This record gives sequence, structure tokens and C-alpha cells, in this order.
Amino acid sequence: MAKKKFKNATEISNGSNALFNIILIIIVLMCLVPMLYVLSISLSTKESIAKYGYQLIPKEMTLESYKLILGSGSKILRAFINSVVLTIVGTILGLVVITTYSYALSRSDFIYKKFFNTVAFIPMLFGGGMVASYIIIARVLGLRNNPLVLVLPLLFNTFWMVIMRTFFQTSVPGALIEAAMIDGANEFDIFFKIVLPISLPGIATIGLFLTLAYWNDWFNAMLYLDKGSPYSTLQYMLIEIQRTMETVILKGEQMGAAAKDAIRSLPADGIRMAIVVVTTAPIAMSYPFFQRYFIQGLTLGAVKE
Repeated sequence: MAKKKFKNATEISNGSNALFNIILIIIVLMCLVPMLYVLSISLSTKESIAKYGYQLIPKEMTLESYKLILGSGSKILRAFINSVVLTIVGTILGLVVITTYSYALSRSDFIYKKFFNTVAFIPMLFGGGMVASYIIIARVLGLRNNPLVLVLPLLFNTFWMVIMRTFFQTSVPGALIEAAMIDGANEFDIFFKIVLPISLPGIATIGLFLTLAYWNDWFNAMLYLDKGSPYSTLQYMLIEIQRTMETVILKGEQMGAAAKDAIRSLPADGIRMAIVVVTTAPIAMSYPFFQRYFIQGLTLGAVKE
């Protein structure tokens, strides 16, 4: 009887279930519809946008915006490869640094726990500023125009460390670690064979944060790489394309009639939206990968009582 009462207490009524479904559908539409508008605008001609406005389904379709963006050919391809490599390498290295650092701080028997906690929180509370960071990275470390300058600044984040440390403290049973020590396992065996497999939800979360940070980063490329650098990222190159287009449009009034007509024919809105699609689509396709690990992590490492 007690088991039946518990089951009934945890059941969701049909009305509540329908309400939750409606709320979730509304949230999905709020996320999906703007992206569909962005895609539609990027595929619409300038004339159709001027005549019909922004439409969910393009009245007149064209790939002109994407042709203008991809007109750089090998430069765009090289920048895309750079962004992919940077994202993969940075995410892997970031996970190594954050998980090892967080695991050490999650252990109550770590004697330097207070010191390393303080070291991690100092940059979160007191930033040195952009000038100091630039002097350290470019002058002291000499990393200007070096691919490492795109990896190292985003390698560690105090907020992500706190999330991972809290996950280790709340989701990894101390009894499991003690049992492994009694069986003769060393610290590396405990971390790699026991702790990490049951921490996949937390690792996937931090991995997603790192992936987004590295893929969307353009500021470090602008700050530390020279124009035309072979290490330039896709996001920075697309921003440069947009800035060039805006500059040409602003200076168009000073040119001749033929130049003015050519500039007016540029699909400015379509190019902006096409840039959004190009930068967003690859990272959106990575979400199912992380979701798969979320689900796997929830079913791994259960401790039976």
C-alpha cells in the first residue's frame, strides 16, 4: 500500500501534463521562430525584403549573400578549419585543466585546498584590465601572432571550476573513493576509472561552455593577431567582412553613379543574417553530441544501497 501511495504521489495529472507541454512548446517556438526568420532573411533577395518585409518563408530566394561571404574562397575555408581545430583543442585542454583542478579542490583531505581556492577566486574578483592582460600576453609571454594566444586565455574559468567542484562534491560518494583506496587503487585510477565515468553530466556541461566560448571567440583574434594572419578564426573574418561592407556603404555616396548602383544592390540585411547562420549552424549541430553524454551520464555509476 505504501508503494502504491508513493507512485500516485509522484504521478502528474493530465491537466498539469498538458500545461507543461504547452509551456515547452511556447519556449521551443520562441527559440525556433527567430532562427527561422534569420535563415529566411539570409535567403531572401534585397528587393523582396524591401517590398514584403521580413517573411518567415522567402518570397524570392537567392544565395547571393552566401556567395558574397564565401567569395574569399580559401581564406574562409582556412579560417573555418582554424576555428574547428581551436574549438576541439581548446575544449579538450580546458576540460583537462578544469576537471583536475576541481577534483583536487573537492577532496576534503587536500591540504592546499584553501590556497588554491583563493588563487582561483582572485581573478574573478579583481581583474587586471585589458591593458595589463595585453602587456602580459603580448610583451611578457611573447604570444602575439601565436596560435596559443587563442587557446590560453579561455583555458580556465573560475565559475566553471566552481560548477565542476560542486558537482564532484555532491555527486561522487565519498564511500566510493574510500572503497577504491581500500582495494589499492591510486589517485590516478580513482580519478580516471571511477570519478570521471560517473561525472559525465558535469563534464558535458563544462565541455559545452568551453565549446561555445572557443567557437564564438573573435575578440582575442582581433587583439593579438595581425590582419591577414594565417591563424585568424572564422568569426573574426566574418566580422571583418561585415565591417568592410558597412564602410563601403558609408563611403558610397562619395562615388560615381555606377558605384552607387552597385552598392545599393548589396543585400546588406541578407549578408548580416547569413553571417549569423554560418557562425551558428556548426555549434548548433554539436548540441546533440553533448545531449547524448548527458543521458549516458545520468545512467552511469549509480551507487546501490
